[in-house]
Amino acid sequence: MVTRKMVVTLEQKKQDSGSRRRERSAPDRPRPLDRVRNIGIVAHIDAGKTTITERILFYAKRVHKMGEVHDGTAVMDWMDQEKERGITITSAATTCTWRDMQVNIIDTPGHVDFTVEVERALRVLDGVVGVFCAVGGVQPQSETVWRQAQRYRVPRLAFVNKMDRMGANFAGVVEALRERLGANAVPVQLPWGCEDGFRGVLDLVAMRAVSYREETLGAELTVSDIPRELAGAAEAARAALVEKTAEQDEGVLEAFLENADVAPDTLRAGLRRAVLGNRLVPVLCGSALRNKGVQPLLDAVAEYLPSPLDIAAVEGRHPKSGEPVHREADDGGPLTALVFKLARDAYVGKLAFVRIYSGALKRGLRVYNPRTRTRERITRIVRLHSDSREEVDALYSGEIGGLVGLKASTTGDTLCAENAPVVLEGMRFPEPVMFMAIEPRTRADRDKLDAALEELAGEDPTCRVRTDEETGQTILSGMGELHLEIVVDRLMREFNVKAKTGTPMVAYHETVTAAAEAEHIFDRESGGTRQYARVALEVSPLERGSGVRIEEAVSDRDVPRAFRAALRSGIEDGIATGVLARYPLTDLEVRVTGGAADPEASTDTAFRSAAVLAFREAVAGAGPVLLEPIMRLDIISPSEQMGDVLGDLNGRRGKIREMVARGTLQAVQAEVPLAELFGYSTVIRSLTRGRGSYTMEPAHFAIAPPAVRDALRNG
Repeated sequence: MVTRKMVVTLEQKKQDSGSRRRERSAPDRPRPLDRVRNIGIVAHIDAGKTTITERILFYAKRVHKMGEVHDGTAVMDWMDQEKERGITITSAATTCTWRDMQVNIIDTPGHVDFTVEVERALRVLDGVVGVFCAVGGVQPQSETVWRQAQRYRVPRLAFVNKMDRMGANFAGVVEALRERLGANAVPVQLPWGCEDGFRGVLDLVAMRAVSYREETLGAELTVSDIPRELAGAAEAARAALVEKTAEQDEGVLEAFLENADVAPDTLRAGLRRAVLGNRLVPVLCGSALRNKGVQPLLDAVAEYLPSPLDIAAVEGRHPKSGEPVHREADDGGPLTALVFKLARDAYVGKLAFVRIYSGALKRGLRVYNPRTRTRERITRIVRLHSDSREEVDALYSGEIGGLVGLKASTTGDTLCAENAPVVLEGMRFPEPVMFMAIEPRTRADRDKLDAALEELAGEDPTCRVRTDEETGQTILSGMGELHLEIVVDRLMREFNVKAKTGTPMVAYHETVTAAAEAEHIFDRESGGTRQYARVALEVSPLERGSGVRIEEAVSDRDVPRAFRAALRSGIEDGIATGVLARYPLTDLEVRVTGGAADPEASTDTAFRSAAVLAFREAVAGAGPVLLEPIMRLDIISPSEQMGDVLGDLNGRRGKIREMVARGTLQAVQAEVPLAELFGYSTVIRSLTRGRGSYTMEPAHFAIAPPAVRDALRNG
């Protein structure tokens, strides 16, 4: 029974007041602010994200022919590598119109190697459509992207795709959403039929049946009464929908107490308020490949997901004072924009993807970058549609677009008005888990390789490039074998660079387990000239995943300002090279506590050398350990082969976290060191006679056993 005590009213009142805010749109913008939706399509790989986006563009008349992922003709999968592999590698943006609304869409990758694309898309989106396979349900990467959306508090819809496939289970997916994701999921539709008999959907809000005409590729709908044999299930599902919404919304509760048959408009309004408050997740269903269920999904985007006016003011800080700054969506407000992605465009060159939070970004305007303290002039502005560009004169608050010709800005930078500066919160990216050596095939390719790698690393924050000081090799790091393979492929195709690569290897890290301090005096004579510096510092461990912090707690008398950069450079050199097996250090704090300089003999070289040697001595005394990347492994196997699978996992130092029966199959979740998983795809096929499958994603870094550490040190 629903009671008023179940209702959260404070957040609802905030939303009601927000929906009544005055209009803050410029007269020449394409759509008023309340008619704009910025959404992302996120899911596990092969759940159907790109297919859904293709249908959305077709039904919104943005394209005249639907592309197919399996044919390599999808509009949103424009890269050659995407067409060849049938997967999304880079997030692609587009804009369409539905019900007089401007819908800006970002189609994101589902493969774990490209999770950075999802991370930076979610940073700038107002709403998300999570796509789930009706057979696979909540899959590993589904959980990852859902957690990312939760971290940014992005309102969500869920769409259960592939209802036409054998084994489709709508109710099972809804239950998994609640149990595995902790989502307060509530169906607003029921499937009309299932598997081969899937015809359409039952709309529980308006209580009607919707089917699709195949001869028009689903563009024409047939709306009818709910069939008599399904009426009972639909009535029960609608009652549950009304009750769940009433628990979260006072307006629906009041209507329910007056009449249990709540009017559709009242129910929609209540659902919208609950979705905006992240208290409910409406669940819809369909089959995008069979052109069924996409138009109601677009309707739900328009009805339930937020406009820029519905979200809270973006938070930042003043670059000098550090005081909090809040900017609301307002075309007349001070310019506030975030560069969330860089891309290389074959026609326009460097392209910066931006989200405008406040103000208007117009051609010819000079913008200020607080990080670099530089000004840049906006010369070209484009609206994005996959790999094609439409030039426009301005982008307004709430819009997503592209800027051509920015020179000093990179991913995570804020662009603002110089007289009203602000720095928006940046983005955190995961540490790479694999690396390999790469070198040019010819001398002529050397400079081209360095320039190309620098550009690719600028585009992708999880692609790291460094030089091994001991061997002189260029080391390329990434999120997995596929990630590194794509980078090398792009080097050859886009940059025309021929390169040789080594075998991909695990990207270990080092850290410390205790606090320690050290001092080093560098006092040497070289070429008849004396060089002197003294540096004292201490190191201490931080929580796993914290990264590195460097603090200079010394006076200018101990370490003059002129030598601070050299001192920091020495510490950074020590961090990059480690002390156990030449792997970079992480999760530690370095605090410079003392130093001394000689006015006649101190040099940058002396301070850099003293700093790196003092750092290594301190780390050596702080219980250094090796960290190895641990992967979350999700395996689906026939029950009869599960014993062999578990035995193999134990031999790979795996830890079983969960086992769940799925009919004749078993789903196993385990944590396994990445070093033990090379070639695992061949092994799992052999163990399960070709019937098993697996996915993996980075889980965390853990201390490696002494045997692994010793093998690496001696290798």
